[in-house]
Amino acid sequence: MGRRKNSNNDTNQSSSSFNSSHQLHDAKIRFEDPEETTECSTHDESMCEPDDDSLLDGDDKTSADYYFDSYSHFGIHEEMLKDVVRTKTYQNVIYQNKFLFKNKVVLDVGAGTGILSLFCARAGAEHVYAVECSHMADMAKEIVEANGYSNVITVLKGKVEEIELPVTKVDIIISEWMGYFLLFENMLNTVLYARDKWLAEDGVVLPDKTSLYLTAIEDAEYKDDKIEFWNNVYGFDMSCIKKQALMEPLVDTVDQNQIVTNCELLKIMDISKMAPGDASFTAPFKLVAERDDYIHALVAYFDVTFSKCHKLTGFSTGPRSKATHWKQTVLYLEDVLTICEGETLFGSMTVDQNKKNPRDVDIMLKYTLNGRRCSVSRIQYYKMR
Repeated sequence: MGRRKNSNNDTNQSSSSFNSSHQLHDAKIRFEDPEETTECSTHDESMCEPDDDSLLDGDDKTSADYYFDSYSHFGIHEEMLKDVVRTKTYQNVIYQNKFLFKNKVVLDVGAGTGILSLFCARAGAEHVYAVECSHMADMAKEIVEANGYSNVITVLKGKVEEIELPVTKVDIIISEWMGYFLLFENMLNTVLYARDKWLAEDGVVLPDKTSLYLTAIEDAEYKDDKIEFWNNVYGFDMSCIKKQALMEPLVDTVDQNQIVTNCELLKIMDISKMAPGDASFTAPFKLVAERDDYIHALVAYFDVTFSKCHKLTGFSTGPRSKATHWKQTVLYLEDVLTICEGETLFGSMTVDQNKKNPRDVDIMLKYTLNGRRCSVSRIQYYKMR
């Protein structure tokens, strides 16, 4: 199999459609093509170096400080705003469901440039409180003023856990909190904190459901390039680095033709009801081979659902859907698995916050295959950082 493509992988499929194997809801979910409707713009999850000024601050900064510093760079926001699947879905959710926003008080958690707040204001919100901890908050204020919404949108610079709102309750909390592998950067807990502190009893969280999926791929060529490369580096043995390389999940776009098995639902998160601790979990999986092939890696991706809309709406970050800036998360296996059609790779995945840096994600993968041509049982550890 050749190197995975970085272009949109399924040009015949709406960017927002579930894979046929998905079983999140019995109801049909309308995953619209973002090109169907109005304008564009919004937010992302990649990490940048801190501003030059921050380097002068000595050792006082924590990893959380560097996290917020990274979102001071306009390039991250440009990438997020240009992610049409992401931004247009939010825009369509807001503009096509104005009944949710009309005369309502909205809290935008992690507002970035303020694009979601602007969408809400234009949809008729009574007031929007846009909370942003990075220096982008200063630009958001200017953007709000430049577009004539200073009387509707209040930008608050600071951490959600530390600021005070001028109101005791809000009707809607909206946020684009999802990171790579859904949970990287751990902004979800901030949304849950805001929900518990400010959301009215009959209030709405948008989006309100996310689902994490797992599948398996053949990826010999790229695994050789990224992992086996260390066996011989200009004639020198650097294979000790392979262990570290295997532990670091790769964020990349997977070609759907590389998929060898079914796609298994690992976890559904109901943002309106879940507790902060629910983001740490262990989930079993059974991946059944759809053809005779090799498995070099498991691939995780997520779907996002807005179930409170007039028509159930959402988008997928899976390999069979239009590419987003989240791409997919590739976890290379220590073994090359030889699997035959109909055979099952059994296992479980444990996901938890890193103890030292809660924005990092620790993953433990257990897998077992007892097939005609391959028998293996192993535990592997990964760290997203």
